[in-house]
Amino acid sequence: MKISQVAIQLYTLRDHCKTAADFAVTAKKVRAIGYEAVQVSGVGPIPESEIVSILKNEGLTLCATHEGALKIIDETDAVIERLKKLGTKLTAYPHPAGIDFTSREQIDALVKKLDAAGAKFRAAGLTLGYHNHGIEFVKVPGTQTTFLDYVFANTDPKNLVAELDTYWVQFGGGDPVEWAAKLRGRLPFIHLKDYSFLAEGKPFYTEIGNGTLPFKKIVAEAEKSGCEWFIVEQDSTPGDPFVSIKQSFDYIKANLVG
Repeated sequence: MKISQVAIQLYTLRDHCKTAADFAVTAKKVRAIGYEAVQVSGVGPIPESEIVSILKNEGLTLCATHEGALKIIDETDAVIERLKKLGTKLTAYPHPAGIDFTSREQIDALVKKLDAAGAKFRAAGLTLGYHNHGIEFVKVPGTQTTFLDYVFANTDPKNLVAELDTYWVQFGGGDPVEWAAKLRGRLPFIHLKDYSFLAEGKPFYTEIGNGTLPFKKIVAEAEKSGCEWFIVEQDSTPGDPFVSIKQSFDYIKANLVG
C-alpha cells in the first residue's frame, strides 16, 4: 500500500462539510495532515463543480463517493451523471435502508436491483460497490448463507464489487482478514475502521491502531484482492475529528505503508 492510496471518508468530517466554505477549510486541513485522496459522503448540498474545484486546489483526488441507496437503484442515471460531473468512477450502495431481512422476497428483489444498477454503471464506465454494516451477517431465510455472501453470490462480479467495512465485518461476527481474501478481484476499495470495547462491554469506533483489528493482515489480503483505495473512516470520534484522522494517518504511514 502506498501513502497515495490512503484516503479519508468525509462522512467522518460531515459536520465540517455542510457548506462550500466549510468544505474548502476541511479540504485544506485534510491535505495538511497528509491525505492525498478523499471519499465524498455526508457533505452538504454543494454543487459538483465546487467540490471538484476545491479538491483540485488542494491537490486531493476524489477516489469515490457514497450515494443514496434509493437513488442508486431507482435513479441510477442521475447518480451516473453526478459521478461524471465529479470525475470519479467508484461509488457504493451505503446501507440497505427499509429492507426487511426476514423477507426472502425483499432480499431477492434488492439483489436483482443492485445487479441491474451495477450493469448500468458498468456500461457507463463506472463501478458500483456494496458497503456493508453488521446487518449483512444475518442468514438469508431458507438458507445457511449470510446476506453478504448471498449478495455477492447472486450478482455478476462485473456489476457489483465490495467496499468492505472492517469495523462492521467484525461487529457482525465475520473476520475482516478472511473477507478481504474472499473478495479476490472484487475489492477496489475498503473502509479501514478500527474496533474496540468500552469497559462496560460496548463496542466503539476508534482510531486506526487503537483497536483490536489486525490491519497488517487486512491490508495484505486486500492488496492481494486488488484493492486500490484504503479509506479511513471513523463514524464518531471522542473529540476533534481532525485530531483522530491525523492519528489514524500517522499510524498508517508508520506501520502499514510499504
